[in-house]
Amino acid sequence: MINLKKTLKRGTLSINYKMGKFSTDELFDIAERNNPKRAFLFVSKVLGKHIPVSPAKMRKSYRELSQMLPDNINGEAIFIGMAETAVGLAAGVFHEAKSKFDKAFLLTSTRHAMNAELLCEFKENHSHATDHLIYLPQDKAMRASLNNAENLILIDDEMTTGNTFTNLIQALWNTHYFKNIKRIIILTLVNWNQEPISYPDIEVQCYALLNGNWTWQPDLNAPPPTMPEVNITNQNDNVIIGPQDWGRLGSHESHDNLGQQIAVQPDKSILVIGSGEFLWKPFLLAERLEKQGANVLFGSTTRSPIAIGSAIKSAISFTDNYGQGIPNFIYNIAHQEFDKILLCVETAEHSIDQSFLKQLKAITSDVEVVCYA
Repeated sequence: MINLKKTLKRGTLSINYKMGKFSTDELFDIAERNNPKRAFLFVSKVLGKHIPVSPAKMRKSYRELSQMLPDNINGEAIFIGMAETAVGLAAGVFHEAKSKFDKAFLLTSTRHAMNAELLCEFKENHSHATDHLIYLPQDKAMRASLNNAENLILIDDEMTTGNTFTNLIQALWNTHYFKNIKRIIILTLVNWNQEPISYPDIEVQCYALLNGNWTWQPDLNAPPPTMPEVNITNQNDNVIIGPQDWGRLGSHESHDNLGQQIAVQPDKSILVIGSGEFLWKPFLLAERLEKQGANVLFGSTTRSPIAIGSAIKSAISFTDNYGQGIPNFIYNIAHQEFDKILLCVETAEHSIDQSFLKQLKAITSDVEVVCYA
């Protein structure tokens, strides 16, 4: 075991992990949350969420995690990814791994109200936004798989106690579906959980790129943070206009159809920004531009309130584009230089906070909004 210690403003974090194919330096850095529930955050270096990274590095993490699935499994499978951070990760792992199964489709949880039938709700208790919604897929074959599938694949970027996965599984079990599940497989970039998750008559397996544990010693004299209200799932006028073929309402296949007209010159530095849960289609665009020879980084907006310092070098704040009226943020781009920024949204262009565009244009004058107008 390798031991690390990090002193933060509100306490000291001690980490123990098993040295394997990946080290902590390769997978994450540490930041401080503006959240009284948990004072720190493991900030991924491969997700393209809070730290912009190359699409090639993101694709490698999808491939590495999908290859951990056993080769001797078969039958039908349902993949479920966790909003908001792991929605893109789940889509990437699903598209790398779905050929292992006779049939497979992807669902993701969401924090957005959709014009669809709700399957279940569950809580992520430690999060800045605790409420998760999962909708029934609109496709009849996918709905049939909810009863026929023997394999349930759950994907998140991190597992700490396993409570969120337990909450999700219990919520699924309380529906009229999932009666034929014989195996649950949890895939996560980092697994801090030392207590195995178990269910009667169901095999539960967990695979991660890094395994370990942590302890937190709080500084009882540290002032508590102020957290903005971000636990909101209702929205007003800014309806989602992008195609829902990537997870929220079920997905067999998701096509690279965002910003097809965009071409870039080789060696130009490009930042592609996804927005909230809208990650997979912007990632495919970023990957396509990277293959054209551009120097591409992918990042995303988030509702996660994080303090500047340690892993967070800069922050931009603005109002969300979904009409929820909540603060959104993007981290670690304001201190960098780019030739072009592509801001990808699944709402209409007018939904974007003009102050956000102004702050992006302070980084580069070449800012383009990419949407499904």
